Amino acid sequence: MRPEPDAPKSLADPAALAARRALLDAPHIAPIRSLARTIAAERGAPVPDPDPLDGGVDARLLLLLETPGPMVLRTGFVTRDSANGTAANLFRFLHESGIARGDTLIWNAVPWLIHAEGALNRAPRRSEARAAEPYLAPLLALLPRLAVAVLAGRFAGAVAPALATLRPGLPVVAIPHPSPTYVCTSPAVPARIRAGLAEAAALLRAA
Repeated sequence: MRPEPDAPKSLADPAALAARRALLDAPHIAPIRSLARTIAAERGAPVPDPDPLDGGVDARLLLLLETPGPMVLRTGFVTRDSANGTAANLFRFLHESGIARGDTLIWNAVPWLIHAEGALNRAPRRSEARAAEPYLAPLLALLPRLAVAVLAGRFAGAVAPALATLRPGLPVVAIPHPSPTYVCTSPAVPARIRAGLAEAAALLRAA
């Protein structure tokens, strides 16, 4: 049975992936795609595109993860629909929160692929975090409707001071990373993710 077009791991289906790629020229993601190409050229590494089903420049919620995983080249998207456990968890948590997909932009604190071909997933290094800092300002400049930022995991959480400087007064919500490695360690982890997204949803309703 094929996955539904908007369901966990749906982009495992080649037809669904082709249909998503057919939306890449959508105007609401064009400026972010342009930024992604700039970053890729400057860093000499692939940067996945924003998901066309998400909000793009109209997003009111920025959800920052750490860095694209080594499997990202299978889709070329930063998306909750990838065929891996982190994306599937993120899909379910966001769905449960009631946050409209069109209100979201999923991005990475280090937006380029840091893994050598065939290497296992790893956390970004401090040098990579420093190299990524200059790209946060141009991203925020593309998000005029931004009402809340959700930082997933310790590494993304370190972006909070820069967010406070670049966008004073922007509410920031920290949640655990949705990777199965963390989510399965304790029932408290998914509970904290749900609580954080519920807080973000309330902020969106109030904005």
